[in-house]
Amino acid sequence: MAGGKLTPRQKMINLMYLVFIAMLALNMSKEVLSAFGLFNEKFEKSNVAAVQTNQQILDALKQKATDDAANFAEPKKVADKVVALTKSFYDYVGSLKAGITEGIEVDEETGKLPYEAMDKADAIDYTWFKGDGLTEKGQEVLATINKYREDMKAAIGKDKKYAPIVADLESKFNTEDVKNKDGIVIPYLDYHFRGFPGIASLTKLSAMQSDAKTAESNVLNALIGNTAIAQASMSKYKAIVVLDKNAFFQGETVTGRVVLGRYDDSTVPTKVVVNGNNVPIENGQAIIKFGAGSIGEQKINGEFTFMEDGKPVPIPIEGNYVVVPQPKEATISADKMNVVYRGVVNPMTISFAGVSDNDVTASAPGLTRGSGPGKYNMSPGQGTEATISVTAKLPGGKTASSKKTFRIKNVPPPFGAIGREMGTIKGSKSRLESSQITAELPDFLYDLQFKVTQFTFKVPGQAAVIVNGDRVNAQCKAALARASRGDQVTISDIKTVIPGTNIVTGRTSPVIYEIQ
Repeated sequence: MAGGKLTPRQKMINLMYLVFIAMLALNMSKEVLSAFGLFNEKFEKSNVAAVQTNQQILDALKQKATDDAANFAEPKKVADKVVALTKSFYDYVGSLKAGITEGIEVDEETGKLPYEAMDKADAIDYTWFKGDGLTEKGQEVLATINKYREDMKAAIGKDKKYAPIVADLESKFNTEDVKNKDGIVIPYLDYHFRGFPGIASLTKLSAMQSDAKTAESNVLNALIGNTAIAQASMSKYKAIVVLDKNAFFQGETVTGRVVLGRYDDSTVPTKVVVNGNNVPIENGQAIIKFGAGSIGEQKINGEFTFMEDGKPVPIPIEGNYVVVPQPKEATISADKMNVVYRGVVNPMTISFAGVSDNDVTASAPGLTRGSGPGKYNMSPGQGTEATISVTAKLPGGKTASSKKTFRIKNVPPPFGAIGREMGTIKGSKSRLESSQITAELPDFLYDLQFKVTQFTFKVPGQAAVIVNGDRVNAQCKAALARASRGDQVTISDIKTVIPGTNIVTGRTSPVIYEIQ
């Protein structure tokens, strides 16, 4: 595209694109939302500068049209059309941005929007989209982008010297459906805006304004005679932020470099190898695609190879990134329910966000490793509390630690039951004679099986019978034979054990059997 004599700020208006795209791949943490806000600020500052610079170019073109009407009268007319179209589109996109920030109060101290709170997509999702399609507003947005692109192309005309500008317009304002990494075709607005946090959509719209101002600048420079060869234009360069890694923990120092990179169809390497594999080349760019790998810090290594004076010239590729766990479910906990039970194995899942399970260590009395990543078993001993300490080795060598305290409780006492029925039961004598005396613990976290070892059998007006086991004996049956209809037999002092454990159960509640 035509670059012209632009200010350094305007030459760098594409500064944030690569970083913007990369940030979309990260979890929407507060740090990421703040990063979007910072990039939006940069876009808006760049846009303000572009407005001023473009106005200066337009003023210079007006003066040339006055001084040399034969050569600059027609370019002046084209410039007026382009400026009017761009202003209308720029203001329209500004109204879309206003819709996103409507009702959001600016911080009084900093004068900035609360970026970390702008994580909702409602402002656009509810106004642009309806089901699988678009609302009238969404159709209006799409139509406005298409109209600006086509109107600009019509205003510029078909002169070949404007071909790079037209190509740039068609690229940056292309609203065709997008095929994602899985080969699924997604409509343009859905792909770029549906479901994104408000601050991300705001930044994307600011970038769209920046693209419009860039197109306007290119046309004005071409009309006034500042056109350079497209391949040598500064528009072929991008400011690339190269961070030492692509994920940072809160409190870490962000380190890296900002470099100026250039790509075009003529600067094509003969071979590009990344992580031992040859990768395809498009428009001078190596397109990488590989699995993220295991959780933790990963390396990217490779090499560009160019031919120069008949000899291969290698350029090393070095980089790294951090793989964090993909969220699969919400972490929900009841603050008052941090309880483990004595005598049973309490299963636990312990992890540290963004850190491989191999680099996480958890310790506490009675805590042992289970089967599977992050799985542990807790068997608490004496006392009323157990504290679990977790230490994680972070990418970069630093460590982080955390603790959580759990209350230790005994398994609650069970309820006496006859044939697994609790409370007051009615039935015939024969049923009681054949039924098993059991102990039940309904609605408990663990499926514990109680075994009755002894109980006391009492028929009204007769001596109590102590029974070893879980069924009535001959003495009980003899006493039961003298019971009358309506008599209530009480089974109390029920003693229980839980086979395979050393759990000492509490006093089991009695059960009543009414003779029918």
